[in-house]
Amino acid sequence: MFTNKNVIITGGTDGIGLGIAHAFARQKAHVVLIARDIQKLQKVKEELTIYNSQVSVLSADLSLIKEIPDLSISILRQVSGVDVLVNNAGIGRFISFEETTEDLLDMHINLNVKAPYLLTQRLYKSLRERRGNVINISSYFSHRMLPGRESTAYSLTKGGLDSFTKSLAFEAGKQGVRVNAIAPGSVDTPQLRYNIEQLPDQGQSQFYDMIQTIYPMGKIGSIEDIGNAAVFLASEQAKWITGTVLSVDGGLTTN
Repeated sequence: MFTNKNVIITGGTDGIGLGIAHAFARQKAHVVLIARDIQKLQKVKEELTIYNSQVSVLSADLSLIKEIPDLSISILRQVSGVDVLVNNAGIGRFISFEETTEDLLDMHINLNVKAPYLLTQRLYKSLRERRGNVINISSYFSHRMLPGRESTAYSLTKGGLDSFTKSLAFEAGKQGVRVNAIAPGSVDTPQLRYNIEQLPDQGQSQFYDMIQTIYPMGKIGSIEDIGNAAVFLASEQAKWITGTVLSVDGGLTTN
């Protein structure tokens, strides 16, 4: 399905980004992974060899906005053009409004909003030439809060990402570029498992009880669930879908 297609994935070395990388590599795309840790990048590159697809890696810290112009040049040196850009890299710190510092707010805005905006802008000419796709990874926290998870900075930026998705889709549609977002629910990632392990035994039990209560399907998602959704949105099967924020959350946002 994606043979000879170039797919750029930021934050592609673990969690949701890794699931998306596997999904596109399985479809024989040329996957370009961008993350900070070069050792993790090389490990994932080796991991993806099972699909016999081409994988390239670039080390970059997307929170350093001034590096994005050079990063975009490096991307376009690696590939003949950009068919799919997945803006997955992000940060989420759940800290109360009163305790959120300006530096922490800036970290969220830089990585969750400015980096996707500016990287997409730098690669837009190539996306337009290839009639490509942009997929932004949002969150249900853009519009649904949970008790005990103070999220003003995170929610603000994910709400901004949703608005960017819709407004760019409106502008880019006439140029053949589709722009969508995925809003995952809780997904089984190393970070989620780590967060759960930090809870006392009673807190862990309460978390799993909460999953049964607030998720209609009674379970959290997998990275494969998000990867499959990304492949669908970038495929010809979704050729008339743009400006959509697709909830992949086991029904969480139905209540």
